[in-house]
Amino acid sequence: MELNGRIKLINDLMTFDSGFRKREFVLTTQEQYPQDIKMEVIQDRVSLLDSVKPGDEVQVFFNVKGREYNGNYYVNLQAWKIESSGAGSQSEPNPPLPDGPPPIGEDDDDLPF
Repeated sequence: MELNGRIKLINDLMTFDSGFRKREFVLTTQEQYPQDIKMEVIQDRVSLLDSVKPGDEVQVFFNVKGREYNGNYYVNLQAWKIESSGAGSQSEPNPPLPDGPPPIGEDDDDLPF
């Protein structure tokens, strides 16, 4: 799944005795009635939040995780990719193509004859 919005806040890294690491953040959607959505990144993906700051517009790709513990049910939104909203809209310019045929002896043909 994916969601577009603006980073509202980024919490500090949480490390547990088991070695589990997670970092939570809040994404504010940009729609008629904006919603503040708490999401998280876990383990090696905590570094995804190093390249963003509150106020940045991003696109977040995530999975919905559900579990039961002692008769209570929990839902977590685990992000696995975060992109700047501007990413992909600007591409690297293509290198200029040379005019005319390639010079003799510099043929790009891989044929052995």
